Amino acid sequence: MPEGKKRQFFGTDGVRDIANSGMMRPEPAMRLGAAYTLFLKRQGVEHPVIAVGRDTRRSGEMLQSALMSGIASAGGSAADLGVIPTPGVSSVAARNKFDGGAVISASHNPAEYNGIKFLDGNGFKLTDDDEADIEELFLNEKHLRFAAPTEIGGVSDGSEYREQYAGLLKEVIKEIEDTSYPIVIDAANGAASAFVEPLFSGWRGGVTFIGNNPDGVNINREVGVTHIGTLASEVIRRGASLGIAYDGDTDRVLLCDSRGRTLDGDIMLWVIGRWLAKRGMLGAGVTATVMSNMVLEDLLAEEGIKVFRCPVGDRYVLDTMRREGGRIGGEQSGHIIALEYANTGDGLCSGILFLKAVTELGEDISTLADRFERYPQVLRNMKVDDKERIMSSSEVAAAAAEAERLLAGRGRMLLRPSGTEPLIRIFAESRDAELMNSAADIMEAAIKKAVASHG
Repeated sequence: MPEGKKRQFFGTDGVRDIANSGMMRPEPAMRLGAAYTLFLKRQGVEHPVIAVGRDTRRSGEMLQSALMSGIASAGGSAADLGVIPTPGVSSVAARNKFDGGAVISASHNPAEYNGIKFLDGNGFKLTDDDEADIEELFLNEKHLRFAAPTEIGGVSDGSEYREQYAGLLKEVIKEIEDTSYPIVIDAANGAASAFVEPLFSGWRGGVTFIGNNPDGVNINREVGVTHIGTLASEVIRRGASLGIAYDGDTDRVLLCDSRGRTLDGDIMLWVIGRWLAKRGMLGAGVTATVMSNMVLEDLLAEEGIKVFRCPVGDRYVLDTMRREGGRIGGEQSGHIIALEYANTGDGLCSGILFLKAVTELGEDISTLADRFERYPQVLRNMKVDDKERIMSSSEVAAAAAEAERLLAGRGRMLLRPSGTEPLIRIFAESRDAELMNSAADIMEAAIKKAVASHG
């Protein structure tokens, strides 16, 4: 994973904690708002104006109020967008005169969690180094300066921006020519809940909506991308052709076909990538993480489309897309970034693009899972006390070289430390399952030996 400044409480997607405890109490949220505002001032923004949205969690209003108070107390101004998908805040920040954005959400986590993540004025997620700078301001009382009484900022109603975001999505969906088949949409009782019915109101084949009645505590509960079986069952029960599920803040989307089989981010990249290429909008190629199945590369290579690999994490997907000049990238989990349409993962938009793509390519949705013949994969988690020491071990390096020689031209092997647990993950992939397991066995034995010899 790319190295940067060390961060104490920012994780892979902002700050998260149990609501009303730790970092997700009102006082830390207020300080985070102030720290982000001062960070922007350090970037040369005299009076930062920040778009702020949230998902449907009961704790959202409390934390959003605290965050916006912090923004105002540091001399910035906040626009309260209310409940809106994370990509909606990104879109609003990028298309209007905002210096940044903030979202109160814990994404796919249960309702008792909440989180805060920040965006820049172009709607992109902040870099690790930017988040480290915000932490420095947050932790250092000497640097956390509040505004004089005459320079305190304000909080304004930003509800009009929700309509702006919804309008952009409507412009995309109205281009779909074939809407004659029935679909099911699962909004995860999250930020998409109020958007889906108006957005799909013109779908001629009929739409069944589930998970679109949030009550503050049911976000992601047995619905959404983390419980895709709920959608699959409803699709089969209704005889629908396709199901679409989002997560709590709607930056992810997963699909299922008429038989309830999951169509994940790899399949979406395969379909949407070919469609963008046909339209001359693909750029240099498709970006996928190291965990995406090798069949994605095989199938896109048949179309003359290159695949760029990157570490796991949507920010690394975006970094690689921008560096290589590709216009779409994503993860198996359903984070899809299509830069012609959005600057971050947008579940609503990505689902619509898939619908556009299958129509224009003449795809039969029911056959996609069959034609995407995945390579067998194995993932083994090895518990270790010192990940860095084991990863730098000469025994492990020698074993990795041996495993890679074994798989050369027929598969691949990946060794990576967990970012959150005392684990080293062994990942191997090959059409030859015996070969794949042999490579994983070599790595497992070497790690066990390294642990024993350094124990």
